[in-house]
Amino acid sequence: MTVGRQKLHPEGLELSRLVCGLWRALQSEETREPTGVARLMDVCLELGITSFDHADIYGDYQVEALFGRALREWRGDRRRIELITKCDIMLQSGQRPANRVKHYDTSRAHILASVENSLRNFGTDYLDLLLIHRPDPLMDADETAAALDEVCRSGKVRYVGVSNHTPEQLSLLQSRLSRPLVTNQVELSVLHLEPLHDGTLDQAQRLRMAPMAWSPLGGGNLFKGQGEREQRVRQALSDVAAEQGHDNLGAVAIAWLLRHPSHPVPVLGSSRVERLRDLARGESLALTRQQWFSIWQASAGRPAP
Repeated sequence: MTVGRQKLHPEGLELSRLVCGLWRALQSEETREPTGVARLMDVCLELGITSFDHADIYGDYQVEALFGRALREWRGDRRRIELITKCDIMLQSGQRPANRVKHYDTSRAHILASVENSLRNFGTDYLDLLLIHRPDPLMDADETAAALDEVCRSGKVRYVGVSNHTPEQLSLLQSRLSRPLVTNQVELSVLHLEPLHDGTLDQAQRLRMAPMAWSPLGGGNLFKGQGEREQRVRQALSDVAAEQGHDNLGAVAIAWLLRHPSHPVPVLGSSRVERLRDLARGESLALTRQQWFSIWQASAGRPAP
C-alpha cells in the first residue's frame, strides 16, 4: 500500500500523508552514511512518503548536509520530493563557536542566511517549506514576516509555517504576513494531548491549516515507558487493534492522530524499513468515535467530562 496526500492549506503545499523525519539520522546505523539515506528515500517513495522533515540544528548542524550528499547519490528527480526545514534555534555547539548561550534568532539577517545555508547543504535551489522552529521572545513580527515574504518572493522558499507556536504566537506572525502560514508543527500523540485542549487544533481547523505532528509515538515512551499511563495506553491501543483485526500498536496510534478533523500530518522518526511499512498501514485504519475516545481516556486517566 502507499499513503495518500494532504494539502496543508487551501493556498498551500501538498505533502504525503506521513512525513519522514530525519532528526535522528546520525544516530541510526542505517542512515549514518549517504548511501543509507538514499536507500531510505527509495523505501519512503515506494510507500508514497515523499516529504522529508529537517531542521538546521539536527545532528549538531550536520543532518542537512548528510541528506544533501544522499540526494546527489540518489540521483532521483528533486521534483518528486518535498524538503522541509526549520530555523531560528541557535545551539551552543562547536559547529557554531559564536553562540555563547542557546538562544533564538528570528531576525531578517539570520533567516536569510539560514535559508542560503540550507540550500547549500541540500544542494538544491529551493525549499518546499520553511518553519520558524521555536517562538522567539525577541521576535519583531514586522521584521520576521518581511523576511519570510522576501525568501518566498525570491523563489528560494515555496511556503512558510511555524513550529511549537501557541495560537496567539501564530496569529501575531500571520497578522504581518502577506501569505498564509501553512502549518504549525507541534508535539502531538496519544501521550501528548495538550494541542487537543489548548486551542492549537481548534485554530488549525478555523484556518483550514493542517498541523504537523512531531513525536507522534511519544518519543518511544509509548512502547518502552513503564508508568501506569503508558501501560493504560498500550492496553487501550491493543484492544482497539484487536477490534480492527490489526496487530501493530504504532499503526493504531497513527490512526488515532489521523482521525482528528484538523488532519494532522505525523512526522515519523524511524529509519527501519519494516517499521515504516507497519506505521504506513495506520492510514488505512478508520477508528470509530468510541475507539478514539477509549484511547483518549486511557491517556487522560479519566473519562471524558
